[in-house]
Amino acid sequence: MPETSGSPCIGVCSTTYGDLICRGCYRFAHEVAQWNGYEPAQQAAVLDRLAKFRIGTVRRHLTPTQIDQLVQQAPSVKLRRVGERSAEAIAYEVLRRLSLWRRPLPWPVGDGDGTTQARSLLERIDQEMRERSEAHYERSFRIAAQ
Repeated sequence: MPETSGSPCIGVCSTTYGDLICRGCYRFAHEVAQWNGYEPAQQAAVLDRLAKFRIGTVRRHLTPTQIDQLVQQAPSVKLRRVGERSAEAIAYEVLRRLSLWRRPLPWPVGDGDGTTQARSLLERIDQEMRERSEAHYERSFRIAAQ
């Protein structure tokens, strides 16, 4: 089941500028353009794919303890509707807000400050999300040259 209802758009759409995959929500350009015309089952399939990618990616970059620590930070970054989301989705959104608001990570970091570390971690997660989305697109929609 998808984690949220409605559009996964976060208002950072890059498909308008020619990207095949949105850098904000990781939907494909055709999914963004046709979203309002999709049946609920089609929307649910897209949301499910994105949720699976996010869960897998967050688990690759964060330990279970770090995920829990980020989830505990949800109230401090004014994250709502946490009961509707997976721990990994909450952790990602908290990390995104910490990075945007230039706040440090909730765990000790080695060299550098937690603010820089939060931004760097978010960039690595976002890069992998793009890579996973691109790989899925290549497997599902690209037609091999003849």
